[in-house]
Amino acid sequence: MFWQTSRFRIDLTQPQVMGIVNVTPDSFSDGGRYAPLAHCEQLLKDGAHMLDIGGESTRPGAQPVSLEDELARVLPVVREAVRLNVPVSVDTYKPQVMQAVLDAGADIVNDIWALRQPGAAAVVAAHPSCGVCVMHMHGEPQTMQTLPMNGSVIGAVSQFLSDCARNLQSQGVAATRIALDPGVGFGKTVAQNFELLSAQTELMALGYPLLVGWSRKSSLGAVTGCEVGERLVPSVAAALLAVERGARIVRVHDVAQTVQALNVWQAARLCVG
Repeated sequence: MFWQTSRFRIDLTQPQVMGIVNVTPDSFSDGGRYAPLAHCEQLLKDGAHMLDIGGESTRPGAQPVSLEDELARVLPVVREAVRLNVPVSVDTYKPQVMQAVLDAGADIVNDIWALRQPGAAAVVAAHPSCGVCVMHMHGEPQTMQTLPMNGSVIGAVSQFLSDCARNLQSQGVAATRIALDPGVGFGKTVAQNFELLSAQTELMALGYPLLVGWSRKSSLGAVTGCEVGERLVPSVAAALLAVERGARIVRVHDVAQTVQALNVWQAARLCVG
């Protein structure tokens, strides 16, 4: 399996670690702590295979950021990051930002709204080869945790993601360009988030690479009692379990520790083989 992106045909036979680069002052876990380009370089030294740059926080209750502010935050970082010779993803739902970062050389559009904002799907469809990750979100960041989904979620999430992928293909986007994200923490309860993990093979059956982001999520705090800054071990454990269940890309803050854990997992698999 591979993921076709603007500049890279990413080999997914081995799990890929996507390092998170927040260029926001209000991210739930590390907003404003790092100089963005230096952080990109450090994540690559730690073993990240790709970078995900975001200029608007999507934490529960986060307020929208203006187009001008998001462009001012993201574009300078993207222009420098594309020189690092790794796939560069941009976490945005605004079609104008998508177009600007793709024009600047970004490889992947990572959209929490699954290209449902007017004009977003058209930007991706018009590009000859960019990768795209569509995510399931119930509600919106301002209200998603006050009005979460009801009951079992795996069926609804699977159907939504399948519909999104088919819609993109109907607009000319090759299946090899598409990855899916179940949206851990986005409008789901703690139990529902862990249902997505335990039943992840149902999402794998859709036939697209799965990108999963458990890093430092509140559900990990709920079952461990750990505050955000203490969730390293739970985050690595969740990433490892996601990969064990078939996820091809894990989106993480703590790259070095995740890479180390995956190296152990891969060594054990080789011995069994």
